[in-house]
Amino acid sequence: MEVAFTVRLLLLLISSLFLASISVFDQTDDKIAVGDSLSATADRTIVWYANGDRPAPKGSIVNLTSSSGLVLTTPQGEQLWRSDLTIAGVVAHGFMNDKGNFVLEDEKSEKLWETFKNPTDTMLPGQIIERGGRLSSRQSETNYARGRFQIDFQEDGNLVFSAKKPFYSTATTMGTVPGSEGKQLVFNDSGNFYILRVNGGRFTFTAEERLARDYYLRSTLNFDGVLAQYFIPKSFVDTVSWKPLWSEPDNICQKVDSGSGVCGYNSICTLKTDQRPTCKCPRGYSLLDPNDPYGSCNPNFRRGCEDEPSFSKDLFDVQVLPNTDWLTPGYELLNASTADECSQYCKQDCLCDVAIYHNETCWKKKLPLSYGREDSSLNAKTFIKFRKDNSTLPVAPCRPTYNGAA
Repeated sequence: MEVAFTVRLLLLLISSLFLASISVFDQTDDKIAVGDSLSATADRTIVWYANGDRPAPKGSIVNLTSSSGLVLTTPQGEQLWRSDLTIAGVVAHGFMNDKGNFVLEDEKSEKLWETFKNPTDTMLPGQIIERGGRLSSRQSETNYARGRFQIDFQEDGNLVFSAKKPFYSTATTMGTVPGSEGKQLVFNDSGNFYILRVNGGRFTFTAEERLARDYYLRSTLNFDGVLAQYFIPKSFVDTVSWKPLWSEPDNICQKVDSGSGVCGYNSICTLKTDQRPTCKCPRGYSLLDPNDPYGSCNPNFRRGCEDEPSFSKDLFDVQVLPNTDWLTPGYELLNASTADECSQYCKQDCLCDVAIYHNETCWKKKLPLSYGREDSSLNAKTFIKFRKDNSTLPVAPCRPTYNGAA
């Protein structure tokens, strides 16, 4: 048994009603990826995808085969992806059930493979992840290549969020109470999201309600590292958009302290009202990659020591950034009785790019700056140096080694 579908045919499976479909969707102008989508709005919601790291050229074909299940090949016949059957058998058919799970079965209706057992960045009601399972973020909202963030349900029962190194966990390991370690990550049919412990107890992420009666639900590890549950009323009229119900962790700008942080180098992370992070460049800086708003920021001016020996503090001014800091270690710590004194220290030093004033101390720092965030709890005042408008010098674009978030 072999059934082949081209890109254009599979695109026709997407309905204007709320339903799930296995489909092929555009990732770039000439590349495609195989995915499982929900349709309830004007835009499709991709909840599972197969080949984000290896997008296929147009004209590629998805075959449903008896030996391997789904197989994605290029027009030249190169295999890009296939569904690795979890149980040896002969695939008789594939179907999408009413939970949004695409399943391959044999003639006896035994499951050989399913999307629910091979999650990407999203869970749907009725889905369970066992120990050893993982959710991985995509690179951006529209780029389905593997991103920076992962959630691993470890063999010890702990659910760990990481970006190169762990930054948050549920601490559901074996404690003083026998059987308190996590057994399964559950998104049940009622819409409750929790870790089921070995002893039957639960670590819940939100108050338990029977949300699925009135709402369509999904839980997604977003490209920025925030795990969030979203809902759409079943009684929607016209087009609607997903609204957040809860998210974890509570402030990711404070949690991620590896590499550049949530945002790129020299960038500043702030939280939006939906608890998702946003990134911004300071005055005098612009994005190294204009297409990556979460990437690194590059100074648009020639910095002080590049003008030696003619360096003059009069060429520069500072932008004041309240309650802002970068984790980057400073190169000199000075006593400063006032914030203005700290600002002057930086202006007079051609090596200084940023000065942080806190409790009558002044930390001088230089680029690249990592783990930038703005938070009222910091109780600090930052001065970042920029060249005055009437003394900006034309310089060639700088391409430092810190291009992009690490």
